[in-house]
Order: sequence, then structure tokens, then C-alpha cells
Amino acid sequence: MDLRGLFELQSHGADTFVGVGPVYPWGGLYGGQIVAQALRAATMTVDDGLQPHSLRAYFIRRGDSTEPIRFEVDRIRNGDTFATRRVVSRQSTGAILNLEASFQRAEDSVTLQTVPMAEGVPAPDSLHDSSWSETFRRCSVPSSSLGGPPRTGSGRTGAWMKVTDELDDDQLVHRCWLAYLSDDLPTDSVIQAHPEASALGDDVMRRFFAASLDHAIWFHRPMRADRWHFYDVSCHHFVSGRGLAVGHVFDADGAHVATIAQETLLRERRGSR
Repeated sequence: MDLRGLFELQSHGADTFVGVGPVYPWGGLYGGQIVAQALRAATMTVDDGLQPHSLRAYFIRRGDSTEPIRFEVDRIRNGDTFATRRVVSRQSTGAILNLEASFQRAEDSVTLQTVPMAEGVPAPDSLHDSSWSETFRRCSVPSSSLGGPPRTGSGRTGAWMKVTDELDDDQLVHRCWLAYLSDDLPTDSVIQAHPEASALGDDVMRRFFAASLDHAIWFHRPMRADRWHFYDVSCHHFVSGRGLAVGHVFDADGAHVATIAQETLLRERRGSR
């Protein structure tokens, strides 16, 4: 499907929208796509001037790329400066994702950045493109080039990412695309932190099964998803098969534009040993 049409959701009654997704190499749907489309559905029900500042999503079932997705929006709250929405994404099997998002009208305040971008990160044009989709570019940064300041956790993974096509100036769409891209690296970070999984290299998915369980984003500043941003993700904990990855997103000038967090299930396949 055309990249630019991914967020062109069709209205199917009051606060209900329908969209579709492309076919991915592994089959099924990409979690970041469903999160981004659900966020887009939520944005279509809020007043002009409100921008998403945070979201939390739970992945419930595997999505099917052969079926349309129905996004049902619940208007939880409309306030003067904040609005809250809940979106349930459904296919024939039932709910596949539940998302809650909060929107805010811009306010004047002090701006304070306490997390700096890594030092000496190679420029994306000097790195190999490791993307698995034509919808975006991903230039992975070798771990040896992820300089200070140090990050909490282990399995640190970094990459420059941007949407392939040039987008218009709609900030709502740029934040939806950030949501799309932000689901890509957390699993890699959890794998790199896991001592058995990281040792397997390219054979890791033959031994382990991985799936996103939930996903959270905090949007700090306006950004353009069609410009290079550096995603810096580390695994903060692993227990009961669940790895918690936390990441920071910076623009090319080092401004911290978003923070992401995700729990990833990493489970050894039965009979894989």
C-alpha cells in the first residue's frame, strides 16, 4: 500500500474508523502500525490545537494483514487544556489492541532537557541501511560508537530512523509516524541484554519467540518524522520472560523530542534446544 495512505482512515459511523495495513515480511501486522493508526483515530475526534503528549497501548492479539482494522474511539474526557481518548482496535478475532492517549493544548513554560544525546554518534549517511521496510530508513549504530553519557540498563541499541517519503506539516501525522517507528528497536535491545539470546546472533529467532506486550510514548517537542532522529534504547529489567526497554529519541541537533518504553516478551520456543 502507499505509505502516505496508511493514516487515511475511513469513517464508519460516530467515532469509528476503518484502516488497513500492508503485508510485512513475517506475516501478520506490525505493532507500531496499529499503535500509530489507533493514535490517528483518536486525533480525529479532538479539537483543533490539541496535540498528543502521551499514549499507552496494550497488544492483545496478533493482527491479520488480510483484514481491515476497526478503530472504536471512546471520548473519555474533554477539558479546556487536556483531552483523553481510549481506542479499541478490532478484527474478526476480537480486540487486537487497546490504546489510551492524552492530548494537551500548548502552554508557555520553562523548557528543561536533562537527558543529552550520545556523543560522537556517526552520521546516518555513513552507516548501512538496515531497515526491513520501504516505509522508513533505519541506519543502525554499532555499539562501539554509542559514546557517553552512559545509559541505565544493558543491551543498548541505537539507530537513526526516518520516514522515507516527505510529509506535509501536520504535526499530528508526524507524531503518528514517530509512534510507528518507535516499536522497532525495543525488541532488539531486550535481545541484546539477554545473555543466551544475544549469543545466538542471526539464529536468535529460531530459538526464541518475541512479541511486544505494551508500548508507551511521551511526546516532548514538535518533530518531523521525515527527518533523521536518533533512537537510543536500553533494557532496564528482565523477569518472567518480559524485558522492559526504555528509549530516548533525539533530533539531529540533539533535542530530546520523545521518550518511549515497552515490555517485550522473549520466550524460548518449545523443543528449540
